[in-house]
Amino acid sequence: MRLPSIGPDEMNERQAEVGARIAGRRGAVRGPFRVWLHSPELCDRVEALGAYVRFESSLPPRLRELTLLMAARHWDAQYSWNAHVDKAVEAGLDAEAVRAIAERREPVFEREEDAALYRFCHELLEEHFVGDETFRAAEKHFGAQGLVDAVGSLGNFSMLGMCLNAFQVDLQADRTPPFPDVHGFGRKR
Repeated sequence: MRLPSIGPDEMNERQAEVGARIAGRRGAVRGPFRVWLHSPELCDRVEALGAYVRFESSLPPRLRELTLLMAARHWDAQYSWNAHVDKAVEAGLDAEAVRAIAERREPVFEREEDAALYRFCHELLEEHFVGDETFRAAEKHFGAQGLVDAVGSLGNFSMLGMCLNAFQVDLQADRTPPFPDVHGFGRKR
């Protein structure tokens, strides 16, 4: 990691407060939170947004994980992918569709709503806009709140990917890099 982790004895009062809340909610201060604690006010706000999009969003859990995986793959955020790929499958995403996303292939989804959200997110990430037909198909399944939540998720998880890559947050010790076209910290081969 490009920045040193802040040890418990090195934290100021605000960092300790935010760190304790993160550890209480997420089990530990790890990954990107080790970076964000260098700016405790930002960390506090980022953690609150992340908690909403992961645990409370109007989208079903499997689709919350889909937005995370799509942003992780878009940004080649290997730490984020590794942290969530198993959770996505456990939440109900088809393992083959997840594998296709990792390999930058078009995934096939059994559920129409999964395909609609994938297309919506894919167009937004790759083309920076969403076509009318894609928008209406996604809106039919998720309504206004679901689409706003999806865009919020993509924004949050994109910020997460940028943090992981810019500060070269180390991959989990027990996991291997998930993307065959990326080595190191997001650099293309």
